[in-house]
Amino acid sequence: MPTARAGSGGVGAIVPYSIFSLFLIPHSLSPRLARAVNVVEALQEFWQMKQSRGAELRNGALVLYEMVPAASPPYVCYVTLPGGSCFGSFQFCPTKAEARRSAAKIALMNSVFNHHNQRPIISGISLQGNREEADNPNTGIGAFRFMLESNKGKSMLEFQELMTVFQLLHWNGSLKAMRERQCSRQEVLAHYSHRALDDDIRNQMALDWVNREQNIPGALSRELAATERELDEARLAGKELRFHKEKKDILLLAAGQLGSAHSSGC
Repeated sequence: MPTARAGSGGVGAIVPYSIFSLFLIPHSLSPRLARAVNVVEALQEFWQMKQSRGAELRNGALVLYEMVPAASPPYVCYVTLPGGSCFGSFQFCPTKAEARRSAAKIALMNSVFNHHNQRPIISGISLQGNREEADNPNTGIGAFRFMLESNKGKSMLEFQELMTVFQLLHWNGSLKAMRERQCSRQEVLAHYSHRALDDDIRNQMALDWVNREQNIPGALSRELAATERELDEARLAGKELRFHKEKKDILLLAAGQLGSAHSSGC
């Protein structure tokens, strides 16, 4: 089968032309070709190939799928890649199998064209803006530069996970609370730069939302409704979804904890 090398500079993964053709043919024909190529298998094989070629994947090469419960179409499926990125079905899907293929298709496209995210961060990255601000870790651009410098040698996928952690901390109000406790931005960055996005962080954020709901009744349901709208809009636009998906999962976890507390109190 003919092959092509994805990426720039002649460095990257070798992929079949049939996979590239998924993204070049008319949209109306793509589902038929997606079935012929079997994008679900192709996506899994792509990540297994990356692992065999030395990519550092903390949780292995397994691609995970999650169907949204629904009794009738359209069906929605999310796929989480070994690097942590998340995508979703972006077409009207009359079957669960079609939803799975749609999610795999957009995930495969991003996997192929973003393979360079496995390259390590190097020094000398230029940031536009005021030099004095860039040298001050307590400014926005300074904090971003500090994060880049402190993560030299790590892959961009690892850096993206760190950025997702800080997006969630900002959304959750945790960064503001730390500043109020006189924690410097540099201290916060140094602490979380070595933390993976795990169940401990999710549970702590969910607990914050439980407390918020108890202080402001209805806050949780309003935030969940807004998050679900944002998630759907981003999914249909074919965007990367991890931040939105993590927000929804944290809010649902908080709702579950509130439900358990109410049940035990009866």
